Amino acid sequence: MEYPGKIMRKTELRKMGFGEAYLMRIFNTVGAPVAWKMDPRGRNSPIVFDTEEFEKLRARGV
Repeated sequence: MEYPGKIMRKTELRKMGFGEAYLMRIFNTVGAPVAWKMDPRGRNSPIVFDTEEFEKLRARGV
């Protein structure tokens, strides 16, 4: 699947059709270099995803 950018916000991926629960499950996976907060100290900091790593996980069926 092609993504518009290498790093994308969770809201952008939601607009592409990915579910909230699915994205949060990937974000909460310990040790996965796929998703992180832009500012780890900020409670309301946006969550961003590395789309290359995200696609690898998605292809494996995670």
